[in-house]
Amino acid sequence: MNYAHKWAYKRNPDYYNYDPVGGDCTNFASQCVFSGDAVMNYTPDFGWYYIDANRKSPAWSGVEYFYSFIINNKDAGPFGREAGIDEIQPGDFVQMRFGGQFQHTPFVVAAGSPANYDNILVAAHTFDCDYTPLSSFDFSDIRFVKILGVRRWS
Repeated sequence: MNYAHKWAYKRNPDYYNYDPVGGDCTNFASQCVFSGDAVMNYTPDFGWYYIDANRKSPAWSGVEYFYSFIINNKDAGPFGREAGIDEIQPGDFVQMRFGGQFQHTPFVVAAGSPANYDNILVAAHTFDCDYTPLSSFDFSDIRFVKILGVRRWS
């Protein structure tokens, strides 16, 4: 949470800012997860890692690749599953569709009970925000990603 709040409206110089080349939301989401678990998965093509702007996995900064990695990961790194709105807690993710495919990955920083679009609050890049309710976004579809844990290399 601390990382999300610190960097929601600015960019960590340790990471490339992908805003000029399609958006920085999933890069920011990955940074938030990494700040809490500190485990990358360096599996070529299908892992989840960041070395520098040119040496990173597609899952580090791509919305659909991030989703696929988190949902299907059986190795090192974070793992989770798609969940219902009522299961979402701080530290989980939301992905939004504004048309064609899912295009935005905000990080959940607060969730009320019972959960709804007004009391699930997110932080994000690209559309920079912090403590912003889901109801403020004009999305056509939404999915919720629950982070279940992180596996370490054995």
